[in-house]
Amino acid sequence: MAAHTSGPNGLVPVHVAVRDPAQMEEPDPQAADYARKLFAASAEYAGISWTERGAEPRWLDMDTSTCAAAINPSHFSGHGADEFDRFLSGAASRGEPALIIATMGTADDDDDRVWSVFGRPGGRVDFRHFTGAIVGERLLAGAEVSLVPGLDAADHDLGLRLRNRPPSAPWWAMTLQAGALEGSRGTTVREPEGELVPILVDSLGEPVVARWTSGDGQQIWYVIPDGVDWNQVVGWLVQRALPERVPAALRRVRSRNHVDPALETPAETQARSSLEELERHYLEDKARLEDELERARQEAEPVRSGLLYGSGSELEDAVALVLRAAGFAVTDLDEELGDTLSADLLAVLNGSTCLVEVKAAAGAAGEKLISQLQRHLEKWPQLRPGQPVTCAALIVNHQHRLNPAKRPAEVYQRRVVDALPFPVIASGDLFRWWCTQDWPAVQAAVLGLTHSGGERDEPPVGGRETSAVGRRRWRPWGKDGTA
Repeated sequence: MAAHTSGPNGLVPVHVAVRDPAQMEEPDPQAADYARKLFAASAEYAGISWTERGAEPRWLDMDTSTCAAAINPSHFSGHGADEFDRFLSGAASRGEPALIIATMGTADDDDDRVWSVFGRPGGRVDFRHFTGAIVGERLLAGAEVSLVPGLDAADHDLGLRLRNRPPSAPWWAMTLQAGALEGSRGTTVREPEGELVPILVDSLGEPVVARWTSGDGQQIWYVIPDGVDWNQVVGWLVQRALPERVPAALRRVRSRNHVDPALETPAETQARSSLEELERHYLEDKARLEDELERARQEAEPVRSGLLYGSGSELEDAVALVLRAAGFAVTDLDEELGDTLSADLLAVLNGSTCLVEVKAAAGAAGEKLISQLQRHLEKWPQLRPGQPVTCAALIVNHQHRLNPAKRPAEVYQRRVVDALPFPVIASGDLFRWWCTQDWPAVQAAVLGLTHSGGERDEPPVGGRETSAVGRRRWRPWGKDGTA
């Protein structure tokens, strides 16, 4: 092993278990697969601006005993095992934890069973001197990941950097697996040691980026997905991880990223304290705003989804919620009278009683929706002779398979609705009024009145105008309430 000596040059030594990319020559296309994999493994780190990030790499065949961290170390003899052991021994002799970054999976290969250049399966990370491993299952394309709340500054920063990878970047769901030892008496299963702390998780809560710490605190592993921007990761290592986990490593090399607080000037202390306070407030405010956004989305989503994409009870519930918000007293007639006996809702406001039929149409709305409401109006006096209705409204979620912005503004394109005694309202308009809390517009539309707010209505979803169709009040009875 070649000796490598260096004084305090401000750069943190980092072990990387591949050959120096600058000394690797691209193999001939006919070369063995193993040689091509070795070259590809080194080439992955060729684009790192080490000095700019405050680090210097220690490749295979270089001394690693003074390294502050290791990237993808190897357990296999002849491929970096000696360098890894010297790195671990050096950290232990200094009383420091060994900080290790390992990648999960193989980004360029859909089959995680393919062995990496280090000899282990691509979907597995094994620990050195500890029982257990982290195994990964590649997620399908388009998997969504989120940041775990309550992380410390270093883990939070890593999560933010990796969460912003390109949408096509792969992820692996990780689990901590027990170890198995083969002996003369058979296989002995030993429970995994250490603690796995999720940093980023998938939609099922499984970690896709995590930190594993051994029980004695001697090893700290950050397991990240393959296919990362190594400039980002090395920058995070020097700027955030080492100051938090192994600050002495920065002091030894007199890194520009770390100054002992005891040696700071008052101006440095004040600036650093202000920056830390700013970061603390930022994290608190960000967490609060994220909670507010999540609550607002949970409140809005049933209405948005129901009015723009829903049918059946989902659409009816959303319409009822909007009508109640607009001041109507709403009765679910399907629940009270039985499904199909009458219209869906009864909405009462300031002496007006409105029969509301709510329908959805995947394509263009058929005229049978109009006839259904007409039949309900004719049947209503037999169902509730003591509660006459004064108006009616047909609310339709039409063309709901299309993007809302591409739907026709009107439910019916033909002028057949001009002669109707009740309004036909697009649920998209109802959504727009609900979003802007334009309750007078909702009331006027449902009651068949012209909106008299003194201002021109905003364009509906998609930016198109809506003509005042069927604004006349519907009265099927005379003044004495008889038919």
